This record gives sequence, C-alpha cells and structure tokens, in this order.
Amino acid sequence: MPEAPLIVLGAGTPWDGVPGTDRRMAAELLRHSRVLWVDPAFSVVTRQGLRQGTARRFGPSLDEPEPGLIRLRPVAPPLHTRRQMRAVTRAILRAQIDHALRRLGQRPHAVIDSRMGRMLRGWEPGVRRVLYGTDDFVGGAELMGGDADEVRRDERVSLDNADVVLAVSPTLAERWRGLGARDVVLLPNGVTIPQPGDPGDVVPDAGLPHPVAGVVGQLSARIDFYLLEALSDAGVSLLLVGPRDPRWEPLRFERLVDRPNVVWTDRQPHSALPGWLRQMDVGVTPYADSAFNRASFPLKTLEYLAAGLPAVSTDLPATRWLGTGLITVAGRDGFVAAVRVGARQASDPALIADRRAFAAQHSWRVRGEQLASVLGLTTTPADRPGTEETPAWQS
Repeated sequence: MPEAPLIVLGAGTPWDGVPGTDRRMAAELLRHSRVLWVDPAFSVVTRQGLRQGTARRFGPSLDEPEPGLIRLRPVAPPLHTRRQMRAVTRAILRAQIDHALRRLGQRPHAVIDSRMGRMLRGWEPGVRRVLYGTDDFVGGAELMGGDADEVRRDERVSLDNADVVLAVSPTLAERWRGLGARDVVLLPNGVTIPQPGDPGDVVPDAGLPHPVAGVVGQLSARIDFYLLEALSDAGVSLLLVGPRDPRWEPLRFERLVDRPNVVWTDRQPHSALPGWLRQMDVGVTPYADSAFNRASFPLKTLEYLAAGLPAVSTDLPATRWLGTGLITVAGRDGFVAAVRVGARQASDPALIADRRAFAAQHSWRVRGEQLASVLGLTTTPADRPGTEETPAWQS
C-alpha cells in the first residue's frame, strides 16, 4: 500500500490552543494525507519556566496527538519576536522542520504557511508551496497595534514564494490579486455540523429572559460595542460566549456584564457550544466596519445557522458572498429591529431546517475537499494507510 502524502502546516496557534481554521482544515486533510503540524515557536526560557526548573533538555519535540497528525513543538531563542532576532528565529525554525522531516523519513507533498512566517522559501522542486490567508494579516497587525509595515514585508515575500494563495474572503482574495499574487483561490471558513443526538456538554442555564441574542467567539475590538449596548438597552438579553481581550473597552464591558439581562461565560470548550446555542433565540455578528473585518470570514455566522438559529450580521463582504436570505444584514439603525424579527422566527420548523441545510453546504468537510483538490491530493479516505505500525521517528 502506498505511503500517504505528507503536508507540512505552519499553524497560527498551538495544536492544544483554541481550535481555529488551520486546525479544522488539518483534521480534514487527515482524510487524504499525513500532516506535520508546526506549532508557533516559543522561547526556551518560557519552556524552562513552564517546566519549573526540571532537568529535561529543552529542545524541539515531536508527538502524535491524533493518528496521522505529527506535532512539532519548535523552540526559539530568547527575545525571538524582536525585529533583530526574526531572521535568526526563522532559520532555527526551518532547521527544526528539516530535522523533523528527516526523522519522519518523508519528503513533503506540500507546505502550507497559515501564519505568513516566510516558511515557503528554499523547498526543493515539486513541493507545492501554499500561503493560506485565514485572516487579513496586515489588517490584524493594525488592529492589534503591531508593526503593519513589517507584516506587509512578510506578506510580499510570502506572496512571491507561493505557488498558490488561499484567501478566506472575497476582499482578501481581491487585494492579493491586486498585488500580483499567482493562482489566488477563494477558500472561505466552514462550520462543524452538529451530529444528530449529540447534545454536547451540559452547561448551566443562563437564566436570561427572552428574546436572547447570542454572540459566540472572541470578544474584542472587532465588535461594535454600541450594538451590544443598544440590544441590552432595548430589552434584548445578551449571552456572550467566549474569551475577552482585556484591552477592549474594559470599563464599558464591566458595566455591560453587570446588567441583569447580560451573561458572559468567558472561554468555553467547543463541546459546550451546543448547550449555549440552545439558550439563544438569535445569533448575532455585530462587527465594526474596519479593513480587518471586511477581509474576514466570521465562523460564528455559519455556526448560528448550523444550530438552526436566525442570524443577524452587520454588512460584511463575506456575508454578501454567502448570498442567502437566511442571514439578515443590518446596520446600526436597524440592528435591534432585525434581532426582534429574527427572534419571532426562531422556532419556525421549516426555517430551522433551511438554516441547517444551508450550513451543511459550507461544512469543514466540504472545505477540506476543496483544499485537497487544490493540493492535488487524490488519496481517498479508504486508501489512506493506517497507523498501526510504530512510526520510524518513534522507534
């Protein structure tokens, strides 16, 4: 039986961090290939601190958290995020990836860079080099107060070295085509389709009066705070499910969650999401109008539809691209009214079925098949070799 192809994926978050686009796609790629998942590098000093002074040698490590997925946890020198150290850090990271590939005894079929870390240079001919824009990296730097000029330089190098460029949104795809990128493919985010009969984790009753508008995901400056306050002021309860950026409106947020019709759960495991969604009447995506948001493809909107909920969103190109009347687009003036209309339609069985059916057309499985096609992976799930034998790198 032929060996499964190997995909190297430079991830934006650690494997055991909050599951995002790159992790969802890695899971789908396992149907067609093996995956070498490369965590973001972190300082040996940090690792030593986390190990609390144990005598273990602090170097890169390989493990296999799921069959067929090998995780590389690279290390970097102290102060590795400083501009003067970045070239050294990249060289060290590449050396660790090459060492991992030698241990695995396999040449990669493709290399995917989903964090724009300049890891597409220097591969031998025949290795497909893919830049995966899961967000607008430049817009994100500007939003988070990073060095946007430095990110623009990384973007230019990454685009120049990519054989194919994957963009999460129409806006990002258009911008990269305008910069002369080769072979730009639109690959939007997907959604996990709830399994019939799986209620998810048991979660507490938020105890909120109806109607309840829910927001799922990171609570940060991406959100138009005015819309949250306007909903609460109008008597619509708010259920906020997700971690909060502590820099985002700390005083206003504290006052908001003190209101009797607002509950904030903080970070929750994905397995708890169904329980929280069942307590909502409407799912909302109240994003502010920013370059970063216009180039994004919010996961939460499809998650609402997959749960059968009405969805109300501010005007985003990604929402327009979805092209469905099942998502109500509203601005500041009409947002509260749109949520109230959605709440009245929340229990309509026909609409619930339509929402779930539409979300199923945009599942992670569908997106994974699209990515496999772009990568030229022809191995079917039934053909993929099993993992019963001990890998050479573990022996």
